[in-house]
Amino acid sequence: MKSIYQFIVEPVNNKRYNNTKTIAGMDFIVSTSEEDVSASNREAVVIETPLDYSGPIEKGDILLVHHNVFKFYNDMKGRRKSGKSFFKENIFFIDYDQFFAYKKDGVWHGYDRYCFIKPTPVKDSYIYKPITNEPLMGTIAIINDSLKAEGLKVGDMICYKPSQEYEFMVDGEILWRMYDHSITLKI
Repeated sequence: MKSIYQFIVEPVNNKRYNNTKTIAGMDFIVSTSEEDVSASNREAVVIETPLDYSGPIEKGDILLVHHNVFKFYNDMKGRRKSGKSFFKENIFFIDYDQFFAYKKDGVWHGYDRYCFIKPTPVKDSYIYKPITNEPLMGTIAIINDSLKAEGLKVGDMICYKPSQEYEFMVDGEILWRMYDHSITLKI
């Protein structure tokens, strides 16, 4: 089965939510809320690419998707429903604007205008800073083709525009998703 315009995916590990943590061999539920954005699974395995697609993404690749793709909702009568991407069982159709990066052969690549920035921890200073990360600074963790064309690479320290951080947990570390045009300079 192939879709004309959408990717067909399933959640990684067939779980819609990443709301459990294993501690000392026991699984603990860390969030019971279906509305909790941080608990929704954001990784999807590509089952099929669209018929009209000719890009680098193939079957078996992993996509970083929007937090609403796999979530459940309650309708006006309180009945549990799946979102617009749901097809059947654990299969979903997602549009081009519902994912931000893809993992091919173990390496993450930014998709379209998206890149991911690793926050920079607070630098030592004589002045007390009541924050955990340096504001408006980070390191490129997942890069897209547009930034590569500008001469940037993974690991480059950059500055970016205010209010651009959108948090993702990728391979166990916190990254900020943002548009490539939000990057203002390379340090």
